[in-house]
Amino acid sequence: MQLDFKGRVAIVTGAGGGLGRAHALALAARGARVLVNDLGGGVHGEGGSVSAAQAVVQEIHAAGGEALSNGASVTDFDAVQAMVQQAIDAWGRVDVLVNNAGILRDKSFAKMDLQDFRTVLDVHLMGAVHCCKAVWPHMTAQEYGRIVMTTSSTGLYGNFGQSNYGAAKLALVGLMQTLALEGAKHHIHVNALAPTAATRMTEGLMPEEILAMLQPEAVVPAMLVLAHETAPTRTTLCAGAGSFEAAHVTMTQGIFVGTGPDAPEQLAARLAEVTARAGDTVPGSGAAQGALEVQKAMAARS
Repeated sequence: MQLDFKGRVAIVTGAGGGLGRAHALALAARGARVLVNDLGGGVHGEGGSVSAAQAVVQEIHAAGGEALSNGASVTDFDAVQAMVQQAIDAWGRVDVLVNNAGILRDKSFAKMDLQDFRTVLDVHLMGAVHCCKAVWPHMTAQEYGRIVMTTSSTGLYGNFGQSNYGAAKLALVGLMQTLALEGAKHHIHVNALAPTAATRMTEGLMPEEILAMLQPEAVVPAMLVLAHETAPTRTTLCAGAGSFEAAHVTMTQGIFVGTGPDAPEQLAARLAEVTARAGDTVPGSGAAQGALEVQKAMAARS
């Protein structure tokens, strides 16, 4: 089965270069009409010009595709709403949203200015929130939507010097989890992509030989799977260098120790049992944690 996007309308943020550009080109090549959004700033969020987005639009046009450019900052909700309206006015609907826009302001936590922490959260997390909020009524009205969050291995597993970036990226997984539940009845599927790719944001962080293997195009197949009408929902795919994996937030079976005065000591003594991975599950929702805990408490009473 070929992943076809004919008749679909997609918005890709941060699509003036790197991963976003690769996403936009791939969606357009498979038939989607694409709104290419990019503030046109630097990797740290400075400056701005619509020229980067327009260049990608010209590439799409040259290949016979249909696209529009947009220079909105995802941190500006009014501008984001106008961006979504631009797509609606031109094409009548929005089927796919790829939240890809991001910046880096790396420093160790001890040396990091709090404004740099807030700014990274504002772009990655609130930027995605703004875009999701703007497309949500359109997707619910048409009873269809596909949203892809761009998370990161830094958010999932940590990375030295990126506390702000990691916090924002894991927050996007939490946003995905709940939006997928709330969107299910409207056939809105929400997923996350954790890419490893050589872009402006990773230059200088890896040897050239490794960077050559990590082309943005190698991540695109995972985005297409998560954005397609056959997409799963509440799935986090990792992708890089042609390899693909899935990341899960799991819960172990745990133990019951009760609420007696020695509960802290019992827990400390048996912590290895609590953290043991055998039989761990991927809960269907947050309520599953409470259900498991009450179940164990009830079983201990009988």
